[in-house]
Amino acid sequence: MAISGWYINFELFFRWLHVFAGVIWVGHLYFFNFVNLQVQPKLDAATKKVVNPLVLPRALWWFRWGAMITLLSGLILFTFIYMYTQGNAQVAARWGPNASYVADGTLTGRGIWITAGVTFASVMWFNVWFVIWPAQQKILRGLAGGVAVDPSVGKRAVFASKMNTYLSAPMLFGMLGAHHYSAMNLATAVICVAVAEGVIYLAYRGSAVAGATV
Repeated sequence: MAISGWYINFELFFRWLHVFAGVIWVGHLYFFNFVNLQVQPKLDAATKKVVNPLVLPRALWWFRWGAMITLLSGLILFTFIYMYTQGNAQVAARWGPNASYVADGTLTGRGIWITAGVTFASVMWFNVWFVIWPAQQKILRGLAGGVAVDPSVGKRAVFASKMNTYLSAPMLFGMLGAHHYSAMNLATAVICVAVAEGVIYLAYRGSAVAGATV
């Protein structure tokens, strides 16, 4: 029998939506950085004019809207999990930081994890919508019209995309740690960030040689 009650079913749906959209967003982020970034320098100008207008607009559409839905569903989840307390027969429901987020006036370990995750994700979302996408629009218009685009535009998009890639790994630690590893101290934070960034660094190194070893 399914669990009754609007709250638990509401939370389940938005958790599913959040993860689904997040897979689309981060999956495309890794495609751009670990696949496309390695392929583009090897394509000649004629090939880019044919391939990129077909592939990039579609990939960027899923990329940016995956980011938007991930952020919005995540903020909804954050609000209901950490900024809402369910009521019962004795206590009325209330809005505001609950015991999962704050205890004795300070952030809980779980609160620190999720705050870090939300902060990283918000920076990544901003980069997608206000740095990467505007730059890619200029590049795509240039490709379609055969007009040269200032190289700094592409460099700006690549820099923001790489930043997001390095932010994505500690962001995932924050999201997972909040639910599965709620203890937090400085050593834990340093180790998690170091492991996350090391994995991304190795992924970049591996992506540079992966095509030659297939």
